[in-house]
Amino acid sequence: MNSQLKSLTAAVFTLTLSSVAAAQHSGQNTPDASQVGSANVEFTTSCAESTRDDFNRAIALMHSFWFAEAIDVFNDVLAEDTNCAMAHWGIALSHWGNPFAGQRNAQQLQRGQAAVTLAQQTGSPTPRESLYIDAVAELFADDQPGNQYQRTMAYENAMQTLTTRYPDDREGKIFYALAINQNARASDKTYAQQLKAAGILEPLFEQYPEHPGLAHYIIHAYDHPPLAERALNAAQVYASLAPDAPHALHMPSHTFTRVGMWEESVNTNLRAAQAARNDNDAGSELHALDYLTYAYLQMGRDQAAAGVVERALSLTEQVNITAVGATQAGAFAIAAIPARYALEREDFTAAAGLTVNPADTPHTQAMTHFARALGAARSGNPDAASTDIDMLRTQKQRAEQNSDAYWTEQIDIQLQVSSAWVTFARGEQEQAIADLRAAALVEDGTDKSAVSPGPLAPARELLGMMLLAAELPELALVEFEATMAKEPNRFLALKGAAQAAHDAGDTEAARGYYRELLTVAATADSDRPALRRARAYLVN
Repeated sequence: MNSQLKSLTAAVFTLTLSSVAAAQHSGQNTPDASQVGSANVEFTTSCAESTRDDFNRAIALMHSFWFAEAIDVFNDVLAEDTNCAMAHWGIALSHWGNPFAGQRNAQQLQRGQAAVTLAQQTGSPTPRESLYIDAVAELFADDQPGNQYQRTMAYENAMQTLTTRYPDDREGKIFYALAINQNARASDKTYAQQLKAAGILEPLFEQYPEHPGLAHYIIHAYDHPPLAERALNAAQVYASLAPDAPHALHMPSHTFTRVGMWEESVNTNLRAAQAARNDNDAGSELHALDYLTYAYLQMGRDQAAAGVVERALSLTEQVNITAVGATQAGAFAIAAIPARYALEREDFTAAAGLTVNPADTPHTQAMTHFARALGAARSGNPDAASTDIDMLRTQKQRAEQNSDAYWTEQIDIQLQVSSAWVTFARGEQEQAIADLRAAALVEDGTDKSAVSPGPLAPARELLGMMLLAAELPELALVEFEATMAKEPNRFLALKGAAQAAHDAGDTEAARGYYRELLTVAATADSDRPALRRARAYLVN
């Protein structure tokens, strides 16, 4: 990107955010009840009656993953009633944070432990409240990272005990459903945990359609390709239930991304980014910007995406990605956004030249090495990929040492994919295709993390591209169609499918895919070669 374009696109993006801000009220230190949906939250406690509204507001903030603000309000409750043990429970659970985030580090665990200890030592909690405190204690049983699944399973079991004993506790059921979904395995394609959670949430959502936690957690439960359309109703209403919460404004885009509704994703993430900026929350803004970048690039809106890249890079100093306990979604986005911008536009020279920033989480640093290795191999310089492939092995080892099975597998997929392209670039086409097909099969058996709108480059889509390059268009078309079945309306998959159909002699199918591509990119602000080709193809 030249400096003139940088300035222009950054200015356009700032203007866009400013127009969004004009439609919202200015940020406040602590949102009021109407802005976070607390009027629809009823959490009974034995704390002083005067704290009830604040306590419900804190719970509503938790339901929209606004954890720092929730802790502030729980502390307000404690200022009013020093014997409110459940306020310490809320602080502890807020320190656990987003249940779908990665491994907790020692500092997070120590903060949670301290709050649990205070909850256990404060006041005279009721038997029901004691079960809540016992449950959250399972998440902070020690301060040694690495046994997270054991913690979350123990927490789920404890919440099941609570809801069995107190079946009329609505908030208990909601937190239990979240605990169930937290323990879903990416490799389980029956989606047993997700559907179990949804089975609790859906009937409650029918009764309480304005409860922010219900809408939010239904989106998470269905945040998987075969289930995503089931979340559309919740996605379309959630932002209105907590209109000041950045995560509430962003969360519908999880569903919109899954079903390929890019314009809707853009709109909700622009609002989320502005709300986060109002709140000086760089991590939440960056998370929204990652999803926003992804949507813009699928639409061919490369200039708009360039503005987002500039904004994201300007936030780097506000999210220290080398610090222990760095905001994971924000750190992830700082690495992901420039890599997406290069790879989705097939600018492999730019991908190979991406700057590597050391990160506390190995999967964050791995993304840049993956993009660099893939960029080097696909720009005809496979030998230049060797250092980054070695670094992918190092990051995989780091993830293994952290007992992080999910990200170990994800980094291994990146290692296999980039290595396959190096093999292909060296002329060993048959071996490269076999290796990449194996990587795609592994990726089929897992799923993306909630922290990401999608992989930097889907393995099966890349397999289609490799097969096209090997002049095997019929096989390539199968892979592109499989990609689109999982990730609808992806620009590169549509482009690849059209090219593969043409090369295979199926002009009608090629025309159909080019029409779809032009529909998806109807508001494109770039002149990508694929768009020129599509227009020319449909004229003839």
